[in-house]
Amino acid sequence: MAALAHIAWFFVLVAFLVRALQGPVQSNFTAFQDINATETNILLLTAHPDDECMFFAPTLLGLRSLVQRSQKIGQFTGMPNLHSLCLSVGDADGLGNVRREELSRSLDVLGITEDRRQVVDRPDLQDDITSYWDKDVILQVVEPYIIQHNITLILTFDLHGISNHPNHKSLPHGALHLLSTFQQRHSVPPPRLFTLISHSIVDKYVGTLAPLLAKLDLLLGGAIQRYGLGPEPSPGLPVFVSGTREYFEALRAMLQHKSQLVWFRWLYVSFSRYMWVNEWMELLPQPEEV
Repeated sequence: MAALAHIAWFFVLVAFLVRALQGPVQSNFTAFQDINATETNILLLTAHPDDECMFFAPTLLGLRSLVQRSQKIGQFTGMPNLHSLCLSVGDADGLGNVRREELSRSLDVLGITEDRRQVVDRPDLQDDITSYWDKDVILQVVEPYIIQHNITLILTFDLHGISNHPNHKSLPHGALHLLSTFQQRHSVPPPRLFTLISHSIVDKYVGTLAPLLAKLDLLLGGAIQRYGLGPEPSPGLPVFVSGTREYFEALRAMLQHKSQLVWFRWLYVSFSRYMWVNEWMELLPQPEEV
């Protein structure tokens, strides 16, 4: 009887975990909305093809779901238009043309339309694990897109770049430089800048514990973070937690990048928190001289 009771409790626990993983959760996503703008145009600024699904899929899919739900009930105002600007074709191994096409297919999966995406291929913005990109070059490339598409908010890596890749770390520096000098060139206010929070190696690769802990923490109002069992608390800032359906959508987007599916990326998509959870922090630019 004791053995049967243990088996029963095991299946109850499995059922609870499966149920807990199923549904997506978004918290404070309205921080992305600009109440002073007639529409919200959000730009995802990335360095390489596959960044969009390896790091940002929970947010893209969460925002897409919010738009779809709003459309069903006829609420169209304030819903975001999602854009993608990738600053390289990822040509480090000579596969730039292949990776450009892979990115296009991945963005199809993630729901960013062809008229709201751009890939840049410049000699001074090449995929290189050893080099930082110049902030002035980033400004020259990103600013025209912002003006053309009336971008109100930029999403990108934080100053640690999630994986410490120097190309990733260059993006927030370039974006801050752009926004700090924006009103010296334009009469309209600059977009806001949110960056994806980097985590320690332990927090980064906890697999399905990441969404479970994130959902529990949101339910408990940040108690897990306050007691040191998770990342530093960020009250009031946006959090997107995927459910199982969204995870497999992110995985399907990653499968479009066939040229990148080496063994260690299979480990990444199996265990990375960024396939499940995105937490955001706003960076405020400081005025600087042009």
